[in-house]
Amino acid sequence: MTASDFTGNLAAASWPRRAGLRTLTQVLGPDNIRWVGGAVRDTLLGADVHDVDCATTHLPDEVMDRCALAGIRTVPTGIDHGTITAVLEDGPVEITTLRHDVSTDGRRATVSFASDWREDASRRDFTINALYAHPETLEISDYFGGLDDLIARRVRFIGDARERIAEDHLRILRYFRFQARFGAELDIEAEDACAELAGTLKGLSRERVADELLKLLALPDPGETVERMFNRAILRVILPETGLRQVEIMRELIANEATQGFAPDPLRRLAALLPPSPEVAADVAARLRMSRAQRGVLVGVAARLTNDAESPKALAYNEGSQIAVHRLLIAGVDATVIRDWKAPNLPLKGGEIVQRGVAAGPEVARILQTVEKRWVAEGFPDDQRVQQILAEELSGN
Repeated sequence: MTASDFTGNLAAASWPRRAGLRTLTQVLGPDNIRWVGGAVRDTLLGADVHDVDCATTHLPDEVMDRCALAGIRTVPTGIDHGTITAVLEDGPVEITTLRHDVSTDGRRATVSFASDWREDASRRDFTINALYAHPETLEISDYFGGLDDLIARRVRFIGDARERIAEDHLRILRYFRFQARFGAELDIEAEDACAELAGTLKGLSRERVADELLKLLALPDPGETVERMFNRAILRVILPETGLRQVEIMRELIANEATQGFAPDPLRRLAALLPPSPEVAADVAARLRMSRAQRGVLVGVAARLTNDAESPKALAYNEGSQIAVHRLLIAGVDATVIRDWKAPNLPLKGGEIVQRGVAAGPEVARILQTVEKRWVAEGFPDDQRVQQILAEELSGN
């Protein structure tokens, strides 16, 4: 299997010709670096490339020294593991010295630097992520059958799946994310290993788990994969609140998004995987160490649709457009009517009520809220109707 068997090819791609990458190649030496990982993999599959990673035989200090002499700013983003980031004019590039693991506890690894490309490849997770491309010839080095696996759309661990997972427990979630994105042919050995070692996910930082989970849920259609995770008792380790009905609701949501033309939203899908309880949503957000904004979305969507008669626009006015769209899509209700809708402002101020003879204070606020509620329920009528509603409230009718 060669690179010419794929829909995309490196020679036709634009990113290897970036000026910054050409400069970096000359600074570090073309035989001392290789483009590796996602950029190579995605190019071969004809997918867009956003980030470029580089492996090198140079030690980190040498990389920084050479870049400094060439006027390239570097940031020691992962210096303990041999990674520095070169800040180039056409985008940052992570440069990592070849490594092999000395020890690992499934959460973090102690590494030493190496000089052999195959040895570096052997410590990576999946065969499709261990493809190295020469920066000038663009010749691909494939040590573990990654090209064949790309053709087969098979996500396969390098070597023994259990050993790879023992090195980093997060690889369980990464496996399912990559399977949802690239996979067609299931690797039963990998799935068995993930199920067997699922309990090890409890030892990971909640932030890493949340990040990987949301990346999975952001994919176009992760429904089948999430259902397999549920059936293999993997999902319950990180989301014990999720039952089979919640998985079904999420799959229905994905279909609703596609039918109505809404882009995937990982928080919306996570909300669908949880029971309709704001308290549960708050607990999950806290456990996964989510931001205040993310927590607000989960809790807001957890309430679901409580009034079938409430119009989408009224819901958007009362809860905000984002929460309204999420709730409507989960409920299978048409959300397109509020896709670009801008909520109007109530054409009435408290001062106008005071001018009608009501003393300033709580009574003004009560009347204003009552008028607003009726205005929303009637579909946001014009100023004239608002004045009529106000007159009715003031007269006690």
